[in-house]
Amino acid sequence: MPVEKVIYKTSATSTGGRNGRSRLDDGTMELTLTTPKEMGGPGGAGANPEQLFAMGYSACFLGALKAVARMQKISVPEDATVQATIGFGQRTEGGYGITADLKVTIPGMDADTATKLVEAAHQVCPYSNATRNNVNVGLTVA
Repeated sequence: MPVEKVIYKTSATSTGGRNGRSRLDDGTMELTLTTPKEMGGPGGAGANPEQLFAMGYSACFLGALKAVARMQKISVPEDATVQATIGFGQRTEGGYGITADLKVTIPGMDADTATKLVEAAHQVCPYSNATRNNVNVGLTVA
């Protein structure tokens, strides 16, 4: 679905592809990019797009979880976490694709409430909406 009203935009510029540099255009962050050995690259120091996606998805999903909880007047403890594991591989249709698995830990919350919050967050999280029907996203409540 298209976005009705954009309320925030950001941009980044990359050079060198998976073995290069990427920086936010506002200058607040710059990273060295390195292709992992498992993907035929040199490995070593540096990040890769899948790691950046994992960081973004985990942070965004936790934000969505907290927003849904606030609307339902449920308290989410500060030590709640979302671990995003992103996989990369060949698709049977050709080309490459990614997988995503989210492990949500909400200390002190009963499993039923936590599961309902995670399912609701998955419906509103922008990353979940962007990947829906295109990327298999696994959800686990720990």
